[in-house]
Amino acid sequence: MALLEAAAATKRFGGLVAVNALDFSMDAGQIVSVIGPNGAGKTTFFNCIAGFYRIDEGTITFDGQPINGLPPDKIAHLGISRTYQNIRLFANMTTMENVLVGLHHHMHASWIAAVLRTPATVREERAADEEARRLLRFVGLRGKGDFQAGKLAYGDQRRLEVARALANKPRLLLLDEPTAGMNPAETADMTALIRRLRDDLGLSILLIEHEMRVVMGISERITVLDYGEKIAEGTPVEIRSNARVIEAYLGRGSAAEAAVERAAVEAAAAELDGNAAAAAAQSADLPPAQAGPGALPDVDADDADDADDADDADDADAADDTKTVA
Repeated sequence: MALLEAAAATKRFGGLVAVNALDFSMDAGQIVSVIGPNGAGKTTFFNCIAGFYRIDEGTITFDGQPINGLPPDKIAHLGISRTYQNIRLFANMTTMENVLVGLHHHMHASWIAAVLRTPATVREERAADEEARRLLRFVGLRGKGDFQAGKLAYGDQRRLEVARALANKPRLLLLDEPTAGMNPAETADMTALIRRLRDDLGLSILLIEHEMRVVMGISERITVLDYGEKIAEGTPVEIRSNARVIEAYLGRGSAAEAAVERAAVEAAAAELDGNAAAAAAQSADLPPAQAGPGALPDVDADDADDADDADDADDADAADDTKTVA
């Protein structure tokens, strides 16, 4: 049974169909990416899964249970967490406090017990603090529990969002452009972290990402959307060479022009190589004097010396003849 499955899922905004009869499924333990041009419906699909939007038609199920129509907190409680395309931290709270917010579903003390500071409440809070520190260590924020979230470096803020999502103890993690705005070093670190989420924690990862090196490097399967419809699905190798995917990103005309230009360049290069080879062969067959128009014949240095000696001898003989006649 698929962990997450959508059947003919459709979401409309007035006359705009943002997600159109989408069929999608992923198994537990997979890293799956959803890609497509801007406006393809990727984040809308995420919002439908997380309960921010209700689909107008079709069904979405998680571990066999329908979740379309459930509010976001109920879906989170089932084991689905997400991060956001634009960072949404509590900027004025510490990193520890941000992670503790994600643990809310797993704390059971009543408000009365919290006010009275009962032993059970104190134990629960201590356990939550330790879990928050563990998650911060896991994402690479060791020793930064007391830092104000809004003053962290950009890459650290992205990591903190992941830690807060993990605090919900999810089985499925939705990552919406986790490397957006990162430099190459930060991107590589985040890519390694995403692998660890699956390999070390056993999570299933559904990823939206525009950085193709990240997508192709970690995805086991890729789904491509364009104008709300699924246009391709397969392994990274299959998607990389898919004509419809190339057309969706470049446009029909641009893709065709790129193909024609590439063919013209290859033909021109082949022609130049052929001409160069023919010229080289022709030059090899010609005597030196015919190597080029107006070229002077090559004269060996020794031959030139012999010619000079002969001329000098002829001049000497001519002078002797003159003296004899005189």
